[in-house]
Amino acid sequence: MARNSHILSMDIVVFNVLGYILLSFVAIICILPFYLVIVGSFTDESEIIRYGFSLFPSKFSIEGYMLCLKNPVSILRAYGNTTFVTVIGTVLALFITTMTGYVLQRRDFPWRNHFSFFFFFTTLFNGGLVPWYLLCVRYLGFKNNMVALILPMIFSVWNMIISKTFMRSIPDAITESAKIDGANDFYIYIRLILPLSVPLIATIGLFTALAYWNDWYNCMLFIENENMFTLQYYLQRVLGSVDALRQVAEKSGLDVGQLPMESMKMAMTIITTGPIILLYPFVQRYFVKGLTIGAVKG
Repeated sequence: MARNSHILSMDIVVFNVLGYILLSFVAIICILPFYLVIVGSFTDESEIIRYGFSLFPSKFSIEGYMLCLKNPVSILRAYGNTTFVTVIGTVLALFITTMTGYVLQRRDFPWRNHFSFFFFFTTLFNGGLVPWYLLCVRYLGFKNNMVALILPMIFSVWNMIISKTFMRSIPDAITESAKIDGANDFYIYIRLILPLSVPLIATIGLFTALAYWNDWYNCMLFIENENMFTLQYYLQRVLGSVDALRQVAEKSGLDVGQLPMESMKMAMTIITTGPIILLYPFVQRYFVKGLTIGAVKG
């Protein structure tokens, strides 16, 4: 008996060691690209062109950041626009998505299967870009309107399905007992369902915030006022302008110096992704729980 327990403990130790080695290897693979981006943003352009990206900067330079921050007022304004859109859009999206998921998982809602089909149908077919654009511009007035950056992404059917499957794991006895005490549906949703759905809210909130923060497409379609540009679209325009300047100079035979294009791209990546990374430590413990519960209970 003692020998069997000893063999079992050795198997557990070997399994844990192999697991840690494998996870460490995967973590290095995930971290290494971002580390190369950080190093590349502080590397001189000529060194990048000559030797490529390396683990350590052979020649330190901040020209990429200086070019990105050439107009700090515009950068700060774009940061403010992106932060505003991300915060407002994420809050509204969480409210609408979780409320829809809660309603569709209620067994006493007679049309829940019909509405679920209509939502699912939109994931298979859509009206196309041109009708959608005409609807948003002509009839909804999205041109040069901050609503155009929030409303098109405010609802995700996939996130709604996650909400529905997660809330299905909440016992019906909680809702029934609250109704017996005289609580209405909205009170039950706000005071009972949402506090029990913190892992779900953290998971969907992270997905939604990342989508809003990284969005540039809607800004390109609907926004022409430079004071309303989001961070991603503003930096994309800066990079496009510098690239166009270099191409024109090369065709004209002009010498405009060594523009730090590659290091600038890396610096832009750090500038745009830095703030959103700070969300991960706060939602990490809820993130895995929200995904696993939604998957198992679905």
